[in-house]
Parts: sequence; C-alpha cells; structure tokens
Amino acid sequence: MRYLFQGDSITDCGRGNYEDPYAMGSGYPRLLEAELTAESNECDVMNCGISGSRVVDLLARWKKDCLNLKPDVVTILIGVNDVWHELGTQNGVSVPLFEEVYRIVLRETLAALPKVRIILMGAFVNHGTATDPQWDVFYNEVKARRDVTRKLAEEFGTDYIDLQQVFDEAEKKYPASHWTRDGVHPTAAGHWLIAGSWKKAL
Repeated sequence: MRYLFQGDSITDCGRGNYEDPYAMGSGYPRLLEAELTAESNECDVMNCGISGSRVVDLLARWKKDCLNLKPDVVTILIGVNDVWHELGTQNGVSVPLFEEVYRIVLRETLAALPKVRIILMGAFVNHGTATDPQWDVFYNEVKARRDVTRKLAEEFGTDYIDLQQVFDEAEKKYPASHWTRDGVHPTAAGHWLIAGSWKKAL
C-alpha cells in the first residue's frame, strides 16, 4: 500500500529535498509514517508537500509529484496560500479559479489512477501572528476555499476531513497558540491533531 501526502508548508514541514518523495519532514506525514510502517512491512509512505504551494502550483507539478508515483491513497491539504499570497503579494488564487484548478487535479488523478483513494482535507486558520492583522478576511477567504474543497469531495466521491472543525474543537481545551505557531503552521500538538483526524477518516 502506497500513501502519498500532498500540500503546502503544513505538509512539507521541513522536508528539505523536494526531489526525494521519501524526505518526510517533521509534521503529520512523519507521525503517520511511523504508525503505518510499524503496522505493516508492505507500506510505502511519501511526502511531496512543498512550502508556499497554491492549488495552481499543485497542478503544475501533479504528474511528477503524484501520478508518476502511483499512490494507492493520496491526501491533499491545500488552500491557505491561495489566500495568504493574495493578502501579502496580491498573487493569490481566486475562489472560482481555485475550484476550477482543483477540479482538474482531481479529474486527472482519477483518470490516471482510477482505483486510487483520495482524502481531501479542508484548509484551516487559527488566531495568531500571521492571521490576526487581517483576521476577518483571512478566515472568510479560507472558509470559502474550504467550502469548495468539501463540495469537490462530494462531487468526486472522495473522503473529506474538516480540519477547521478539528482545530476549533481543540481550542476548547487549550488556546490557539498551543495548536499553531502563527495561526497557520501547526505546533507538534497541531500536527498530532491532523494525524489523528486522518486516521479516523481512514
């Protein structure tokens, strides 16, 4: 069984070598790799998350970083940079374009790998140094892309994980700073949350 994790810096989490899909980084894919490989010696776990990726960047490298690797299960977490890049450098991805490009990614995946299982994770934000200066815009724009992700999961019959709900629930126990470093990038505890929610979905 081959598992592939795809996305931005949250998935990347310090991989370093982007030419090596076995460079796992130190985030939730590493936590899941440890458990999956401990449970099976016929388990292959890869991470092709790249820091800064928007959905358009994902599409540009999708054949190399997904289709050619022929995963049995591919997990995608994308969307926060499509907002963040717009707020910072006016180089984000609008909601309609996000939906159109994401739909192409999913369509091409299922055409090339008809038996693949796809798990979509909805983008999330918490209060923090990166999000609070423009909180309302940041939250609402990320929500719009999360809604698109949920819609596409229903359209293509994939699994869907609402990470915003996961983090919101966790904040009832500890404050946002316990789960993310800046409102976007998870702490070790935040990565543990993501890994746990993925296991439940699987």
